[in-house]
This record gives sequence, structure tokens and C-alpha cells, in this order.
Amino acid sequence: MKLLPWRRLTSEANTTLFSKIPNIPSLSLFNMSRLHTQPNQEDIFDPPFSPILKPHNNIPKKRNKKNDDASIKDSNFTVNSDLPFDFRYSYSETNPAVEPIGFREPPRFSPFGPGRLDRKWTGTSAPRVQPVDLEKVAEERRRVLGEPLSDEETAEMVEKYRHNDCSRQMNLGRGGVTHNMLEDIHNYWKRAEAVRIKCLGVATLDMDNVCSHLEDKSGGKVIYRHINILLLYRGRNYDPKSRPTVPVMLWKPLAPIYPKLVKNVVDGLTFEETKAMRNKGLNAPPLTKLSRNGVYVNVVDKVRAAFETEEVVRLDCTHVGTSDCKRIGVKLRDLVPCVPILFKDEQIILWRGKKDEEQNSGS
Repeated sequence: MKLLPWRRLTSEANTTLFSKIPNIPSLSLFNMSRLHTQPNQEDIFDPPFSPILKPHNNIPKKRNKKNDDASIKDSNFTVNSDLPFDFRYSYSETNPAVEPIGFREPPRFSPFGPGRLDRKWTGTSAPRVQPVDLEKVAEERRRVLGEPLSDEETAEMVEKYRHNDCSRQMNLGRGGVTHNMLEDIHNYWKRAEAVRIKCLGVATLDMDNVCSHLEDKSGGKVIYRHINILLLYRGRNYDPKSRPTVPVMLWKPLAPIYPKLVKNVVDGLTFEETKAMRNKGLNAPPLTKLSRNGVYVNVVDKVRAAFETEEVVRLDCTHVGTSDCKRIGVKLRDLVPCVPILFKDEQIILWRGKKDEEQNSGS
């Protein structure tokens, strides 16, 4: 059989290569196979050739639910909080006097986690268990605050924390004064005497409400307020080691279902008058345009001034969101006061009410 040229070169190269290697016995494929298939007696228990053991059956044991619940209750992570108020997701944006008509999730699911709090979750709050001595709480707060700051001390602290590049800053958003925000405030107070709070969104409609809840729930004092910027002071005698225990919510609870805000027929008007009032508001020019997570500090004063000459006012809330529009309408209803008669396409239509009723209530 005649080899091709490239085959001839390959065979010649192999012969030359093996001829240059000294004292290497030529091993055939048959001998190589015998090396692996017939090991010596000493190599029988060599790890590579040892027999394969059967794998263990790792079947998980059945867990006892009762024992798990007992261990959860008896564990060390259960928090016994003695704070003198009911725990809510948001303190400034909820009204405890208004009862919900339904829930979007079962009330038994506590946002603090199973067995982590000694209070029972009702779907909207975790009420305090023991009665509170308000005089004792007020006395303890006065002790922590100590003597009031002098004008020089206040000016020095304001100059230190009021700027935008302050590292001790928190943002207060659409949720207002939330429960987990209290824990963040105390964490800031470990290394700083005051914390800068920047308020945005619906909560800025009523800054007095925000300040009161911050002081009441945290125990500090607002020493500076400019438009939507606040400085919350911790007090002279504040001790981070003896700070109050604030349990943290592990998730945001779903908002419950409240009664309908706008009725089909507004109280004091007929169906035709209500329809005409809504059309008039939709065709009226907007009083102001609100942006998402904006600053609404002057909106209440603008609406009050507009109601002196106008009967219906429209607020353009494009891109604000439907839920925020309803929150704005509820706050304006209580602060102005007025009657929201329509929420449509992110437009808020407000009616000032009848003048006769306002004059009677004023007299």
C-alpha cells in the first residue's frame, strides 16, 4: 500500500521522535489496557479504584408546627416596646377616627413579623397594651431635652445642618412620618445632635401636622423650619445607649379600603346642579399645576384666596398619580375647608360650599 506524501512525512517524523528518546519501551494498546484493567494487589484499595459507596438518604424530618410556634414566641427577638402610642405605618397621613370598611390583606398578617412584637396587629395599627401615664412621659421628655438652646447655640447648629450638602439628612416622602422613620432618626442621633429632614409630596400641605408628629413620636424638638426643610434636635441629655426600642416593620402593609370620598350627588346640591358644577370646574382654567413629589406649602392659601371670588376651583395634578390626588383632596377638604366633587384624569375639582352655611357657621 502506497502512502500519501503527508502520511509519509508524519510517520517518518514519529519514527525520528521516538528514536531520539532513550530507554523507552514500546507499549502497545493491548499492554496499556492491561495496566488499567489488572491492577496489583497493593492497589486494590487505592481511592481512584475503590468501590462507590451508596449515597445517604437525606430525608428531612417532619417539623412540628406547635413546637415551631412555641420556639418563636419564646425566642429572644420578641420586642416588648413601651412607647406610649399606637404603632401605624404612617402617623401624619392617617386619621385614626376614620374606620376602614374592608381590608386588602388579612389583618392577622402583622408587618412586624410573626412573634416579633408583643402587640396585636388590627389591620391598621398595633395598639399599646398597657395604659400610659402622660404626665410621666412629658416629664421624661423634658428631662431629655434639658434647658432650651440659646440663640447662639441655635444659630450655630442651624448653620451646621441646614445646607443641602449635609450628610445627616432624611427625606420625608409621600408616606409622611412613617414608623420606620423613627428608627432612622435615632440612628442619626447616635453621632449627630440634629438631623435635617427634607419634606416632599402630600405631607407638605400641612407642615404643622408633620412637625407635631415628629416631636411627639421621636421625643425631639424642631429648632428650624424653612418652607419644607426641618431640623430635629435630640436634646441635651439624650443618651444613645438608653434610647427607646423601636421595632421595625418588615414590609409596607396594604392600605385598607375606606368609604367613598366623592358622592354621586353632593350634599346640598341636586343631581343637575352637581353635574353642572363638575362641568364648570372641568372647563375652568387651573388654579395651579402640581408636580409629583413637589412642595405644596402654599396650595392651601391659594385655594382659600381663590374661593373668595370663585365658586369652583380646578387643580391640575398631571403625573401626580390617582392615589396622591385623593390624598390631596382629603387634606384640602379639612384644611381649607371645601368639598371635593370630582377626581378625573388627575384633575381635582373643589367646591367651596354654600355661602349661607359658611356665614351661619362663622356667626
